[in-house]
Amino acid sequence: MEAGGLLKFLYLFWLETMASAPVVIAAATKHNATIIFLHGLGDTGNGWAGAIGEIRPSFMKVVCPTAPTQPVTLNNGIRMPSWFDLRTLDANGPEDEAGIKSASQQVHAMIENEVKEGVPSDRIVLGGFSQGGALALYSALTYAKPLAGVVALSCWLPLHKHFPQAAIGNREMPILQCHGNCDPIVPYKWGQMTASVLKTFVKQVEFRTYQCMMHTSSKEEMEDVKNFVAKLFPM
Repeated sequence: MEAGGLLKFLYLFWLETMASAPVVIAAATKHNATIIFLHGLGDTGNGWAGAIGEIRPSFMKVVCPTAPTQPVTLNNGIRMPSWFDLRTLDANGPEDEAGIKSASQQVHAMIENEVKEGVPSDRIVLGGFSQGGALALYSALTYAKPLAGVVALSCWLPLHKHFPQAAIGNREMPILQCHGNCDPIVPYKWGQMTASVLKTFVKQVEFRTYQCMMHTSSKEEMEDVKNFVAKLFPM
């Protein structure tokens, strides 16, 4: 194999293996809570680890996993980090039900790993941005043990027609849902519709709007996330 081909092979191997290792930021003080934050399509755990690390309480560990690399139908089959396949931008279009359920099982396994390490499930927060936020919502509502809360940024509820029947747990859990009203990727109306659906069976849903924000985050939003997480764990 020529040098160029070998380098390409090694790079692809790294994308498929090493890039999947989660980014972990240890608690600064005694560890007794964890936030698992899931990135958006095409990103990695590194994309959000720093931002979440800056706003977490000192006793909280941050876990930012990277999605497996797989073809994405919406992007012409190009391979990229993706929690499940995305097939359309139509809110009522076909969804990757098997992929969503498989990904949620992976998230449940991450939660169970924290529990085995001594962190009670009700001191674990799930969060995510875009596709990752969608998976965080779905995973929390299909997890039987109580969680501390969910941070859902610029996202939607996958397989929304399966709810409320699919919600086997965490109907009492606080949810912070944030969305920019100029989002061209995940339309603001999707966020509004998701909040409306969630409020029919989840008791504590807070929906925050960010003026002129597109498919990204902002200092104001991150400050709201920081305050939300702090309220989940009063000193």
